[in-house]
Amino acid sequence: MWLFGRKGASGFSTSSTAEEVTQGIDATGLTAIVTGASSGIGAETTRVLAMRGAHVVMAVRNVKSGAEVKESILKETPQAKIDVMELDLGSMASVRKFASEYISSGYPLNILINNAGVMAPPFMLSQDNIELQFATNHLGHFLLTNLLLQNLKNTAQTSHKEGRIVNVSSMGHRFTYREGIRFDKINDKDSYTAILAYGQSKLANILHANELARHFKEEGLEITANSLHPGAINTNLLRHQNLVEGIVNWIGKYFIKDIPQGAATTCYVALHPQVKGITGEYFSDSNIAAPTSQAKDVELAKKLWDFSLNLTKPR
Repeated sequence: MWLFGRKGASGFSTSSTAEEVTQGIDATGLTAIVTGASSGIGAETTRVLAMRGAHVVMAVRNVKSGAEVKESILKETPQAKIDVMELDLGSMASVRKFASEYISSGYPLNILINNAGVMAPPFMLSQDNIELQFATNHLGHFLLTNLLLQNLKNTAQTSHKEGRIVNVSSMGHRFTYREGIRFDKINDKDSYTAILAYGQSKLANILHANELARHFKEEGLEITANSLHPGAINTNLLRHQNLVEGIVNWIGKYFIKDIPQGAATTCYVALHPQVKGITGEYFSDSNIAAPTSQAKDVELAKKLWDFSLNLTKPR
């Protein structure tokens, strides 16, 4: 539980929970995808969105774990509408398979929550031979979003309801390599620093949302794209950092958010009417916040977009 809970302009604070920020909101008729929904804030986001009436598709790497989360939610909310589908963001083939199966299902798509991630593992490559954090945290979500964009556009047009894309970033975007995104050294093992590579991928999440927002404005679409920092949360993201996890466990009861608090900003940006029409912003503690100057760099966002398009092209 965080010691400080001063409310911001939205009326919510660091200590607000996902249930609190969605109190009174009826999400019936909305369909949302949540990546990384089998644990942590992804599971809590799924629970609360389903509680509010949304149909939630859990996009998870471990289908068995996803099914267990689904069953626990159904015990609490028997009327919850939840599906579990396999998605490994570290594999472009898996992303393409998921998108194809989702489109074939005929489900609409109102809300895409790009939540899944890995944090600060030792250097390793994805199935597509790209540094794992950049591949999973950014490229997998970039490709997923592009493959589902037409569905989002069609749903917004036919339902007359605003579509929303939510990229779960981190304040860790402040701690990246000097140049922000190392376009020429993504796979450079010798200069790899786990925490800085994590920051790079989280910076990419913000730049991706900002560039999506720019595209949507140009096309006049009723779809928004925003990014957020969920807060400092002790989840299994820390499994590769034993020292950090030890410190978190020691001071956690005073300064670290619990999971319901950690999922609050995601649920706020995904569902709250206060966010209607707001796009290209970065949120923290369920309020608009200020990211770094690199995160607001329009040219860097455009360069990342082109770079990501090239890397995700079918080979």
